[in-house]
Amino acid sequence: MPITPANGQTAGASAVGAPEGAAEPIMLELVDEDGTTIGTAEKLAAHQAPGQLHRAFSVFLFDEKGRLLLQRRALSKYHSPGVWSNTCCGHPYPGEMPFAAAARRTAEELGVAPALLAEAGTVRYNHPDPDSGLVEQEYNHLFVGLLRTEPAPEPTEIAEVAFVTPEELAERHARLPFSAWFMTVLDAARPAVRELTGKSAGW
Repeated sequence: MPITPANGQTAGASAVGAPEGAAEPIMLELVDEDGTTIGTAEKLAAHQAPGQLHRAFSVFLFDEKGRLLLQRRALSKYHSPGVWSNTCCGHPYPGEMPFAAAARRTAEELGVAPALLAEAGTVRYNHPDPDSGLVEQEYNHLFVGLLRTEPAPEPTEIAEVAFVTPEELAERHARLPFSAWFMTVLDAARPAVRELTGKSAGW
């Protein structure tokens, strides 16, 4: 698969010379096991088996009652359509800081700006999606935050949303499909979630 080295010199095909009117490819930042940028790859190519390790982010937003905002991914999504997942997730553009990417995508997908957004560590995982055959090889930057406004989901990205307590999440997770990465990122973010929401919230 074509990879663009971190120095910007293109290896393989690029958008330059693409047919007029063709959409620009979405590029992701490839990283090593320490999270150091080593190049870029086209989004779909990076997710095709066995997957290329790339930078990603996951956001967990809570309301004033300590309930987590979940989203069900739109059926039109090419990866993991129709499943429930965390508040927002995605990939920084090459050179974009993960915090900036998390804030950008939260606004684009949910139409909101968190009242607070804080870093919550990183997690590395390899999760194949059995339905699509795509693979999540990700170095994921985690963020937790507070939401004090009602979300306005973008329908091409999100089918529906729900605020849940830990008990409601457990019940929902037992009977409905969730993204392959959901529990991995939630468990990794739990220390920051507990610090944010307090003991009474039960996370």
